[in-house]
Amino acid sequence: MVLLIAIAMSGYGAVNLNNSLAARAEAVDARAAGEGGLYGDVLVGRDSTIIKPISIPNAPLPNRRAIRYTVKVGDTLDSVAGAFGITFRQITWSNPGLRLPLKAGQTLRLAPVPGVVVVVKNGDSPASLAAAYGVDEATVLGFNDIHAPELTPGLMIVIPVDPQTGPNLSTGEPADPIKPGELLCPIQGAKIIQKFGATSFALEPAYGGYLHFHSGVDVLAEYGTPIVAAAGGKVTATGYADYFGLRVAITDSYGLVEIYAHMSDVAVKVGDSIQQGQKIGLVGSTGLSVGSHLHLQLEVGGMPTDPAPLVGC
Repeated sequence: MVLLIAIAMSGYGAVNLNNSLAARAEAVDARAAGEGGLYGDVLVGRDSTIIKPISIPNAPLPNRRAIRYTVKVGDTLDSVAGAFGITFRQITWSNPGLRLPLKAGQTLRLAPVPGVVVVVKNGDSPASLAAAYGVDEATVLGFNDIHAPELTPGLMIVIPVDPQTGPNLSTGEPADPIKPGELLCPIQGAKIIQKFGATSFALEPAYGGYLHFHSGVDVLAEYGTPIVAAAGGKVTATGYADYFGLRVAITDSYGLVEIYAHMSDVAVKVGDSIQQGQKIGLVGSTGLSVGSHLHLQLEVGGMPTDPAPLVGC
């Protein structure tokens, strides 16, 4: 009997002792949380407010200065773009007025991150540059480590632009809201019936040492089919022009010129800001044309280049 009572008392004491220790441990934890501290990956303040841990980069930050590249013999836009892991459109964007072919010794401005190199002009401000390139003022100033008064004419800065968003039009609207950084097929679902390059088609003029050369791509479509802009920009020409017939020329936000030829009607005028996918006219067969179709020509620095691939053709 005495033995049973002793065992019961011993078990009762053990249970109480464990509960007491647990309660004390909780009290200690509560006091520690009140004083703040690091608990695993969570930093707790003195008032028990959870403070988000600061992420410390473990890789070197990118150089934020514009790259000045000196063209070498044999360089092309594509080879320079490939060497720096960028697109040729980013090169033309940072070098307005660039003419081709590239000449050995000339200097190209290249952005060290996705974006554009800009030389500040009279009248530019953090607000105007931010609106033009679709970023905020803090990005314009902070990325270049300058204050607003230091944004003076002639200063070369880099404006990082998210490639998933792309540049803005002068209106502040995104230039390419459908496929940023890519060219949209001006007639969705249509078939390309003649590609860019040398051809045996006798009606094509000579170019680049070839007897006959097709300077764009031909997209098959019925007469009167709507044509939309492959990329956003500003309308720089409309009307009749040689073998193009009735055409629209758009200088896109990267500085490339898109020419839409053989049209039957034009729906825009010179100076209009056009977004990617916006209607610019109708398919026709004007100029040097055999049957209704659209001739799309892309010019870089005054020279035709292959506009392919076109998203949706």
